Amino acid sequence: MASTSIPGSTSGGSKIRVGILGASGYTGAELVRMLLRHPNVEIAALTAERQAGKPMAEVFPHLGGYGLPDLVKIDDLKWDNLDFIFCALPHGTTQEVIAGLPSGLKVVDLSADFRLSDPAEYATWYGHAHRAVDLQKEVAYGLTEFNRQGVRKARVVANPGCYPTCSLLPLLPLLLENQIEPGGIIIDAKSGVSGAGRDAKQANLFTEVSEGFNAYGVGHHRHMPEIEQELRLAAGRPITVSFTPHLVPMNRGMMATIYVRMAEGVTADDLRATLAARYADEPFVGVTPAGVVPATRHVRASNHNLIGVVADRAPRSAIIVSVIDNLVKGASGQAIQNMNVMMGLGETTGIDQAPLFP
Repeated sequence: MASTSIPGSTSGGSKIRVGILGASGYTGAELVRMLLRHPNVEIAALTAERQAGKPMAEVFPHLGGYGLPDLVKIDDLKWDNLDFIFCALPHGTTQEVIAGLPSGLKVVDLSADFRLSDPAEYATWYGHAHRAVDLQKEVAYGLTEFNRQGVRKARVVANPGCYPTCSLLPLLPLLLENQIEPGGIIIDAKSGVSGAGRDAKQANLFTEVSEGFNAYGVGHHRHMPEIEQELRLAAGRPITVSFTPHLVPMNRGMMATIYVRMAEGVTADDLRATLAARYADEPFVGVTPAGVVPATRHVRASNHNLIGVVADRAPRSAIIVSVIDNLVKGASGQAIQNMNVMMGLGETTGIDQAPLFP
């Protein structure tokens, strides 16, 4: 791998030469969009198996005119020309690819292939054996706000799923402070249609999703074990959540409405104060004032997470509303945030843009 004066410095020197595997999907396009304004990055390679040979502008016209490399097959990449890899390939295809990369390449994987630390649990939920068990032991879970040290030292980082990101950021501080009961947590979550990917599927056609609202993966969604894995670490005991995702007829955005039971003597104001204190110095997580409930439009196209807390009418119960952009903080933006940490750059570099409205 060719040398570069980065990591460790944000001033001067060569740029980090980045390859994006799976650049023809929505998360790949978001990586390109955001990295184009990253001062320390050169987009050096883009792959797409079915679109190989095409210019990026033919697949995503909004990314034309930036001098991007043409799309190629993974097998045609010259790894010595790259310093860093974003892997945005479909679930189930990533483990063997990353295991076969040169050992000097750092990687952020946006698929689910390395998020579950227990290979046996992965096999249970994904229907096949883990194909890179030895590598899994070295992977850091990339919820940046809670694992900076692990991310900083890792060669491979598993970028969290969008639903887990939206759910864990409000829940983890409250569990760590023993302010909510571990049992009985309900996560009622909604996502824009881009969360289902760009492949042509009947269920995602305009006439199938427009003017409608539906639940899916009811009782057995693959983000359940990822959420429970991280909650278990915070609580120090097994946790089972009730989690139901829904598809909303909008392009992007995600909301988790979370119902919790508070510990004896704890109020909703206490929960809000704990979250505000925990995230006071975090650039991408904010807590709304009492009486203000965040909306997906408040974070659109940004790497921000907004959290609101409301007291429920039921005794000792509270409702937490958490919103992110599923393609940014839920995927590509968080991946770049992790890259910045891994490469010794300022964490907000290239991803500090304000939300887009209207």
